[in-house]
Amino acid sequence: MNIHEIVEAQRRYFNSGATLPVPFRIKMLRKLRDAVDRYEGEIAKALAADLGKSGYESFMCEIGLVRSEISYMIRHTRRLAKDHTVWTPLAQFASRSFQKRSPYGNTLIMSPWNYPVLLTLDPLADAIAAGNTAVVKPSAYAPATSALLAELIGSCFPTEYVAVVTGGRQENAALLEEKFDFVFFTGSQAVGKEVLRHTAEHLTPAVLELGGKSPCIVDETAKLPLAARRIVFGKYLNCGQTCVAPDYILCHSSVKDKLVDALCKEIRRQYGENPLQNPDYGRIVNEKHFQRLLGLIEPNKVVIGGQSSPDTLQIAPTVLNGVTWDDPVMQEEIFGPILPILTYDRFEELYELLADKPKPLALYLFSQNRSRVRQAMSRFQFGGGCVNDVVIHLATSEMGFGGVGESGMGAYHGRIGFEAFSHTKSIVDKKTWMDLPMRYQPYQKKLYGKLLHLFLR
Repeated sequence: MNIHEIVEAQRRYFNSGATLPVPFRIKMLRKLRDAVDRYEGEIAKALAADLGKSGYESFMCEIGLVRSEISYMIRHTRRLAKDHTVWTPLAQFASRSFQKRSPYGNTLIMSPWNYPVLLTLDPLADAIAAGNTAVVKPSAYAPATSALLAELIGSCFPTEYVAVVTGGRQENAALLEEKFDFVFFTGSQAVGKEVLRHTAEHLTPAVLELGGKSPCIVDETAKLPLAARRIVFGKYLNCGQTCVAPDYILCHSSVKDKLVDALCKEIRRQYGENPLQNPDYGRIVNEKHFQRLLGLIEPNKVVIGGQSSPDTLQIAPTVLNGVTWDDPVMQEEIFGPILPILTYDRFEELYELLADKPKPLALYLFSQNRSRVRQAMSRFQFGGGCVNDVVIHLATSEMGFGGVGESGMGAYHGRIGFEAFSHTKSIVDKKTWMDLPMRYQPYQKKLYGKLLHLFLR
């Protein structure tokens, strides 16, 4: 079937009502989880082929998190799908008011290459739990994983329920010309704008999970050795190709030198003296991004790292010191293993400084000053983040994950993911055993005026 035929077949399938029963949804989620378990070894091999990920990292950051999200949905879909009764005003007596979450219908899920399994199957689990059909479009930049996802999903579901469309820009463009009931996109801001332009043509609701330059603030009270250890973990995970990786550090000038030393020690501790020989260290996805990243490294500002291997598309974990806001590395999202360090003198100046920047997907603050932490979490605008850690806020189904402003719109994971793929209907079930006459003409002002004022207080 071509793309249009797939979409039409899914529309007919959804309109048949087959996806609505909660037991059916749970059964499909179990099938998906079983398939992930069955394909675990093949998934790890595909991720190694596309991104050089080790088996340990593949399970920790992709397979395991997918299983966790699917399991959450299996446990909670019945509760999430229940009608929710709300208070009914006296003016609507006698009736029952309730909210009913209903699936949008035919959904499109477009996923990126950096975490191709996690960022495909997580939203798919949410879509299935909410009762939708789905067309899944994985990234062509991760061809081995994309092909495996088509096989895995194809082993679970007929195409009229869940279908995988592989390919590149031509297929993306064809999909966006179709009318879906909901679109879920994860990727760059540039492509996100194109997605939003197309969805606007059909007035289709969309969730956009984008990126941005996520700051990591280290103040003078931070526990520097621990901060450095956690920053190195989050920054160089997946070779820096993580949408919520710390993009740059804003460090108090009084502790910058100590932090630089601690970062260098941690890089050697975690990756060894020659990271390019570390079998657990990944690679850049392709030649284009490899060359782009090399162009962001100013050799005279490198304090550790900078080595690269064109044959394996690897760049060693790199720290840049003496960076200014005008440097090339600060003009775009890095999305690679390069960590620039900038400094500040007064924490209060950061509020105005970051207010003028695009809203980031994540913000991290390392500090032992609790009043400062409380104020910062309120005043800074960002999608989500951590205090005294990085990245881990996305690894729970109990909290929504998403951006704000330039870093995206909408969120998913767990309950919020179920709600993202649902429309909430507000319904009043009016009883027929009585009927208050005050709303009908001719109006009886003297008889019902005071009663109306009492009801509508």
